Amino acid sequence: MSKTICIANQKGGVGKTTTAINLGTSIALQNRKTLIIDIDPQGNAGSGIGINQDNSLSIYQAIVLERNVETIVQQTQIPNLSFIASTIDLTGAEIELVNLPHREYRLRRSLEQIAQRFEYILIDCPPSLGLLTINALVAADSVLIPLQCEYYALEGLSQLLKTIKLVKTRLNPHLVLEGILLTMFDKRNKLSHQVAEEIVKHFSTRVFNIIIPRNVRLAECPSHGKPIFFYDKHSVGAQSYCNLAQEILTSKEDQ
Repeated sequence: MSKTICIANQKGGVGKTTTAINLGTSIALQNRKTLIIDIDPQGNAGSGIGINQDNSLSIYQAIVLERNVETIVQQTQIPNLSFIASTIDLTGAEIELVNLPHREYRLRRSLEQIAQRFEYILIDCPPSLGLLTINALVAADSVLIPLQCEYYALEGLSQLLKTIKLVKTRLNPHLVLEGILLTMFDKRNKLSHQVAEEIVKHFSTRVFNIIIPRNVRLAECPSHGKPIFFYDKHSVGAQSYCNLAQEILTSKEDQ
C-alpha cells in the first residue's frame, strides 16, 4: 500500500524542494518504488534531479485538463525513482481550478490511477496555501513541514496547522502530521539552537529526530542537476537525508 506525503509550508526558502528531492532519492535508494510530484509553478524539483521541463509532461495536464496521469510520469536516471514535473502553466491553475468541479480533489483522483505502482509518493508544494496546496493536502496521507531554524520560523506555522486541521475536518479525514523537520540548522549559531529548542518545546513528539544542517554541498547540488547522494554522498547533508528516510520508513513499519 502506498503512502503519500505532502511537503508543505507557505513560507518560501525553508527547504521544501531540497527535502522532496533528497528524501525521495534516499527512499528510492532503499529499494522502495518512489514518485516525486512537483506542483510548484517554479518547477525547481525537476532541474534538481536533472529532468528537462516539457510542457506536455506536466501535472497541469492531469489536474486541470484531466489527462491520464500515467502518460506524464517520467522515469529518472535514479533506480526506483519516478517524477511528475511542474511547468509555468501551473501559475494560472489556481484561477482555472476555481470554477472546475471537485476542484479540491483533482490531484487525489489523478493519483488514484497510479498509487498502486509506488510505495511512497512525495508532493513538493508551492509556498502558499492556495488551491494547489489544498489539492496536495487532500491527496496526501500525511504532511511533512520543513521549518527553517531562524527567528521567524514559527511565523505562519499556526496558520498552516489551522489549514491542515480544516482540510482534515472537511476534505480529508485521514490526513495526519508526518512531522516537523528542522532545516538549515547552523550548529555554530546560538539562534539556531534557541529556535530548535523552542520548536521541540512546543511540538515535542511532532518534531523529527533528524535535523537538516546548513550545508554548502546541499546548496550546490541543484545547480548540477543532482540529488546530494550523487553529488557528494559523503557530505553531512547526504547522511542527514539518509537518516530522515530511515526514520520515516521505520515509522511506517511500526504502524
